[in-house]
Amino acid sequence: MSAPLADHYDRPVTIAVIGGTGLSKIEGFEPVASLDITTPWGKPSAPIQIVEHKGVPFAFLARHGLYHQLAPHEVPSRANMAALRHVGVRCVVAFSAVGSLQEEIRPMDFVLPDQVIDRTKGVRPFTFFDGGLVGHVGFADPFDAKVAQVIKGCAAAMQGEGVTLHDKGTLICMEGPQFSTRAESNMYRSWGGSVINMSALPEAKLAREAELAYQMICMATDYDCWRAGDESEDVGVSMVLKYMEANSANAKHLVGAVLDELSRPEHTDLVQAKHHEGSAVMAVQFMTKPAGRNPEAVKRVEYLFPNFFGQ
Repeated sequence: MSAPLADHYDRPVTIAVIGGTGLSKIEGFEPVASLDITTPWGKPSAPIQIVEHKGVPFAFLARHGLYHQLAPHEVPSRANMAALRHVGVRCVVAFSAVGSLQEEIRPMDFVLPDQVIDRTKGVRPFTFFDGGLVGHVGFADPFDAKVAQVIKGCAAAMQGEGVTLHDKGTLICMEGPQFSTRAESNMYRSWGGSVINMSALPEAKLAREAELAYQMICMATDYDCWRAGDESEDVGVSMVLKYMEANSANAKHLVGAVLDELSRPEHTDLVQAKHHEGSAVMAVQFMTKPAGRNPEAVKRVEYLFPNFFGQ
């Protein structure tokens, strides 16, 4: 019987993986701690697991909970991002199963989206800056091109192992938990959508507000329901799980290779998200004047950014 994991971890942890459907752990990485964290926005989806590989620590968070019990609209994304930043994380590689909206993106292909269209319904809390503190951060490029470049290099080295990566694309993030209608699926295709999921937002928006370098790796498991013909090919849970199981080795190998590469010294500034540093402070300080700042809102934000206003 293995010993219980420590409930604290004292070393800096700058890189995290958010696991979605089909990625519940990082293979070959040794679990060393499980952190039960409470943030001003509540508890994250699950305890943050700290794992080590070649002497380097990484954080892992199960987006939908330890038992996949949280529907997409129930995921506490603010608590997830806040907890990761609070333990020192500055770089996040997120994983998600997606439906393909284009013929050339086949089930089991990987996609690195560079754009996103928000089709959620506004029921998911999507900002840290509210309740008496306003901030507008840039979101023109919702994913991190620098992290994406690292992932592309790792995937290229794995092409002979059956890994196919599409290095850009527009991700449609829908509300769910139901899948699309055929009319919706075809509309998204007409918009230029590449893939569709229910998890990218508000996760990516909150990562940007928290000044994290965030990139999602998508794995296609189906063709949604836009394809005419055999209805047995329409997306369903059994189809998603079938392709996730068939490609789980490649998914875990790719994520592991990306973490190993990001931990190299030449990527230090990237995993510290130096290129995002200060963006949230500037967004807030130019908006809400000191006299209008709600002390409770300030206190919440200072959980993310200690001494946010230099007080």
